[in-house]
Amino acid sequence: MKVLVTGGAGYIGRTVVSALEDHGHTPVILDSLVTGRKEFTEGKIFYQGDIADRTVLEQIFTDHPEIKHCIHFAALIVVPDSVENPYGYYTENVAKSLELFKNLNDLGCKNIVFSSSASLYDVVPGFKVTEDAPLKPSSPYARTKYMMEMILQDFCQAYGMHGIALRYFNPIGADPKLRSGAHVQFPSHVLAKLLEAASSEEAIFNITGVNWPTRDGSGIRDYIHVWDLAMAHVKAIENFDQAFERSEDPANPYLVINLGTGNGVTVKELVSIFESVLGREVNKTETEPRPGDVAGAYASCERAKQLIDWEAQYSIEDGIRDAFRWDDIRETILNYN
Repeated sequence: MKVLVTGGAGYIGRTVVSALEDHGHTPVILDSLVTGRKEFTEGKIFYQGDIADRTVLEQIFTDHPEIKHCIHFAALIVVPDSVENPYGYYTENVAKSLELFKNLNDLGCKNIVFSSSASLYDVVPGFKVTEDAPLKPSSPYARTKYMMEMILQDFCQAYGMHGIALRYFNPIGADPKLRSGAHVQFPSHVLAKLLEAASSEEAIFNITGVNWPTRDGSGIRDYIHVWDLAMAHVKAIENFDQAFERSEDPANPYLVINLGTGNGVTVKELVSIFESVLGREVNKTETEPRPGDVAGAYASCERAKQLIDWEAQYSIEDGIRDAFRWDDIRETILNYN
């Protein structure tokens, strides 16, 4: 089937585009290229434009009237940046998604898979969260994801739409075939910072926060290979109608599904695994938490298996190795000039 992929020129979006193609589907990419990469659109059906621009959406559905599903990735995603620039995040993520959802409904595309975030969850005893765990988004970025979910849920109830919000835990790695990977030149996520520390004797990896109530004081996360994440989107599209039929309340047009491995790994444990794959230690130090940081959580993944027949296959070691491989070739694929 043809699937509209907003933000399809980004790290996760482009990996999902490859997974869709590998499984016989035709992605149609909509990306403004504000943060996405033009190189990731080469050879694809691609429209450059803003997700809130009705004109470009009308053109897409005129050209591809058979599109019935949209996977919505397009968003700003850096937590510290959202603390410094909440207006930009609420504008780009919330206000523009509101217009996107309205226009998709008007144009007859009523099935939405939404890229959400595990950063919505409150810290719970034991740190393992189900989809029904309490929510407490602690940064403007997380709150934008929460608002986008609420908007989509309300649209599904009011306008005959169906939505599946996939709450990601922490993506790592790259497309195993090296068609895409992390592309931000100065990224802030943990694995990129470890790669930076491994590539330079001067670079130091900061363990941000060591007084959390975890087994070793560092934050706890669920690190999921980006290809596993991509395959979950394929499964969500292929099992879209069945997911609602299999749910506890088939009449409910809105579903939330966690995407993780089900294993909690602390930052210190991740560093140790990284150093094991690397074959040596990296320079590291302990610092205060960044604005918006929390102790963390890891996923209960039973619902994903039940509703969309998906579970993670790759290990943390696989993700680190693929990140190394992508880092070796990234400069030759992406032009930062």
